[in-house]
Amino acid sequence: MITLRNVGRFFGDRKLFANVSAVIRPGDRIGLVGVNGTGKTTLLNILVGSNEPDEGEVFKSPHVRVGYLPQECNVFSKDPLDKYVMAISEELVILKARQRELEQRLEEKIAPEEAERLAQRHAEITQQIEHIGGYDLEARAKRILAGLGFPLGWFSRAVNTLSGGWIMRAELARILLSNPDVLLLDEPTNHLDWASLLWFEEFLREFRGATVIVSHDREFLNRVVTRIWELDGGEFIEYAGNYDEYQRQKRIRLEHQWSAYRQQQEKIRQLESFIARNRVRKDRAKQVQSRIKMLENMERIEPPREEEIVRFSFPEPPRAGKRVLELVKISKSYGELCLYTDLDLIVERGDRIAFVGVNGAGKTTLLKIMAGIVPPDKGERIVGSNVRIGYYAQHRLETLNSELTVFEEALSVAGDLTTGQLRQLLGAFRFGGEDVDKKVKVLSGGEKARLSLCKLLLERPNLLLLDEPTNHLDIRSREVLERALLDFGGTICFISHDRRFIDSLATKVLFFCDGRVELFHGNYSDFEKIWKDRLLEQATSGKSVEHRKKSRRDVDRKRLEAEWRNELYRLRRPLEQEIAEIEARLEQLQQEAEILQADLANPEVYKDGKKVQELQKRFGMVRKEIDELTLRWEDKAIELEKLEKEFWQGKRREVVVA
Repeated sequence: MITLRNVGRFFGDRKLFANVSAVIRPGDRIGLVGVNGTGKTTLLNILVGSNEPDEGEVFKSPHVRVGYLPQECNVFSKDPLDKYVMAISEELVILKARQRELEQRLEEKIAPEEAERLAQRHAEITQQIEHIGGYDLEARAKRILAGLGFPLGWFSRAVNTLSGGWIMRAELARILLSNPDVLLLDEPTNHLDWASLLWFEEFLREFRGATVIVSHDREFLNRVVTRIWELDGGEFIEYAGNYDEYQRQKRIRLEHQWSAYRQQQEKIRQLESFIARNRVRKDRAKQVQSRIKMLENMERIEPPREEEIVRFSFPEPPRAGKRVLELVKISKSYGELCLYTDLDLIVERGDRIAFVGVNGAGKTTLLKIMAGIVPPDKGERIVGSNVRIGYYAQHRLETLNSELTVFEEALSVAGDLTTGQLRQLLGAFRFGGEDVDKKVKVLSGGEKARLSLCKLLLERPNLLLLDEPTNHLDIRSREVLERALLDFGGTICFISHDRRFIDSLATKVLFFCDGRVELFHGNYSDFEKIWKDRLLEQATSGKSVEHRKKSRRDVDRKRLEAEWRNELYRLRRPLEQEIAEIEARLEQLQQEAEILQADLANPEVYKDGKKVQELQKRFGMVRKEIDELTLRWEDKAIELEKLEKEFWQGKRREVVVA
């Protein structure tokens, strides 16, 4: 669908990335990873076509429709939410208008030949509208909006009255509704809560187009993607599998690279030693010159770039009493919205409690009540003996002094730490070398978040209340924060939608759902395996009879859809197996072609004319078979696409008849 060939991008003399060659095929689910600043967003923009590469080429198949979600959107539309989301395509508006014109013409008295021509054109347009998904647009829009967490009452609300996070969800809904052939998503999970994230994962797993996703949510990548593209220090490397498999393969690749580097260094040492010992000996002059040439012509292997893991230890906070904080019969409402009534919670020394639930359920409000920032309507907040509270939210970034350097800002709360200790701690938060001399005002959002978190730990609280501490942090920074918090000697209550982060840190989960707040022991995996489905079932069991009827219809619909998917799977299976066999053979042939090409590029080979002829003959045969198999693969891919299209058209007709 999209092919990149030796694509590169530069900013002045600095190489962002180079030699990026990759292919996006139908059904691909690709995770694009790398630390902030490596060019992930730039590469997405090149794929979209809004940026041109400085070198290399991008090939896009004709008629491929691309949907792109950037990190931030500015939307000022006054349209109602549902109408705004459904206005997905000027092409659809034009096609429907043309379809109506043709229908009107066909009702007129016209010659049979003209009627046949118009009917043919009408059928073509109908097929195009169906491909875009124009016939069930409203039903799909409502389903997607509900899945992304929009309450039914918001569907008629003007888009420009929504907050930034909800506007991003609306943009995501528009893109999903447009049913593009390729989805390019730049950090789509940033504004999704727990429930909408689970729905979105399921949507992407069933999406039949290709997807390229930039995300720092490791668990999300693990559950959704089947390939990883990594940008690392200007290099592009592709891995098969999900995020965990990528990490495993990367470790193996780095081990091999280190081994090759050490072997070459040993060989260089031996050659240099021989040259040094024999340089003055005339009888060894030929051997010395031979080894000097060998060194000059040797293609040097670079050692792998590996981030140094800084060992650090934050200042130990003062020891608090066993019962750190207690909430007794807490109630809180905003107007008619009741968040909780008579809520009791005891936080004990050493607890690490994750707050989990949908947005709007009161997680941030409860954290603010615990911090003493927001008073409860009723109830009592009891702070334990010798407790020092440290509260982190996004507003803390605004309290940083923009005119100070990173080092000066950290020094303001460093207490009795030495300069060396402070630099070590800043290094642990990825402020190394010259980074500590950067002014705060030039820092990115992620860098400010890291500095703010570092400052908070330097203030030596023994109760940390953290509201989305992983926002703006890339994967490496999240891992740094995990290590820091795991070594923290106090108590932590935190809100996060990053399930891997919760899994690493939490010892308890506080679950918010439909006005209920319940505490469960264990991390997120324990919560999901043991409690999640049971709690969601309980949440729906008390609803009205009408709701239960609707739920029954939903169950029947899902069962029917599952049967259809199984039927389609059986139909697709033979073709998919044939395509997989072709792809496996193509991979073997391409590897052989690369080896043959390398041999033919070797000057030494041309000393043996017979061998050259054999290599050229074999190379020609391999190229011919690759071309034949590529054509066969394209035929089978078109056949598979046609099978799917006709299958779903048939099922839609069955539903209409029923």
